[in-house]
Amino acid sequence: MARAWLTDRTVLSVTGQDRVGFLQGLVSNDVAAASETALIWCGYLTPQGRYLSDFFIWHEPDRLLLDVPADHASMLRTKLLRFRLRADVQIEITTLGVEALWAGDADTEGARVDPRMGAAGIRRIAPLPTGGDEHDVRAYHAHRLQLGLPDTADCESEKTLLIEANFDWLNGISFSKGCYMGQELTARTHYRGLVKKRLVPVEGDGPLPLPGTLLMHEGREIGQMRSSVGARGLALLRREAWSTTLEHEGRTLTPLIPEWFKDELS
Repeated sequence: MARAWLTDRTVLSVTGQDRVGFLQGLVSNDVAAASETALIWCGYLTPQGRYLSDFFIWHEPDRLLLDVPADHASMLRTKLLRFRLRADVQIEITTLGVEALWAGDADTEGARVDPRMGAAGIRRIAPLPTGGDEHDVRAYHAHRLQLGLPDTADCESEKTLLIEANFDWLNGISFSKGCYMGQELTARTHYRGLVKKRLVPVEGDGPLPLPGTLLMHEGREIGQMRSSVGARGLALLRREAWSTTLEHEGRTLTPLIPEWFKDELS
């Protein structure tokens, strides 16, 4: 089994009697669905419905653990605590680490299946060992890009819509749980089918353009490059570009539509 300590992730602890209800009103998924055997993945949005962060929620008997991007941890703690008011909630940054395991036997104590898709593998939270192997982290990101799974590097703060980042197809949004911050725009985009672009896996005939590079076709901007490892990556592409081979500075980029895109193509 391939495995990696995700040194670009950290863990927040949320305690207090009101922890579930507190988060329920702030994130895109149903916090009550997290259990001692099941993770949930969710987005945290601006009041206007734009992406700020995303994280996995782990249920434990006396706390919730948030598996978050390491460089978002302080921001998330500060922003979440602003909504605490009189709720019995405490949020702290822990010294715990996150390990991802994939491509093999998934029977690992304390691990839970990645809720985005089974092929993504499993995750576990444990005390972080000294140091971390950046090669292993790169291998994990190559794995998720092969599957077309987004990461924080693929979403623009205060700009990206969750549906543009495929949260609706990857079990990151509950459309039945009720209100949460930013819900109105997310629901309207979903039910009216307004989304014109999405994150799409792409493959190049060499190293891909840097994140943020504008992608052009026949003199028209049709997308923007996001994260990549080697020749595989994600790009935010307009719908008409999903079946178009793109050229950028002598390189060819080919969109690779996953099976879980099939409803969108019908």
